[in-house]
Amino acid sequence: MISSSPLGVDTSGLPGTTEAYKEHSAQGADIDWSNRDQVLDFMVKDARAIAGTRHPFDEERTRAMIEADYDRSGGLASAANHFLLKGGGPQRTVRDLRAPLLVLHGSADPLFPIEHGEALAKAVPGARLVKIEGGGHELHRNDWPQIVDAIVAHG
Repeated sequence: MISSSPLGVDTSGLPGTTEAYKEHSAQGADIDWSNRDQVLDFMVKDARAIAGTRHPFDEERTRAMIEADYDRSGGLASAANHFLLKGGGPQRTVRDLRAPLLVLHGSADPLFPIEHGEALAKAVPGARLVKIEGGGHELHRNDWPQIVDAIVAHG
């Protein structure tokens, strides 16, 4: 699990999404998702908003990646469609997991603060938490060696 929160566990006592990210996210309602320039500008701002504190934000590289995604996909209107998912079928929680779980979580995640990763690891017997110091909600390329090593060790 990466930058997540435990489903089916009471997280009401955990810190929530930062106010800065909530304010940024609300601006998404004003975006014309069929307008390439508006979408690209908003998505770059979003990438900056979820970035960690350890590494400098590379706007040029980020914009190029987002442009490539946009052009390949034909638009990013579906980028946030996972927020539309509703429950259904048998109710499951992280406590139902029986496979070994590796939790990768940035210590500076503005969406799900590190306490969510800690709660997730605590909720699943035998889970292992790897904190990405200064990591945000993204997987910064400079942290890939630590992430790959954690995955290989978890193996």
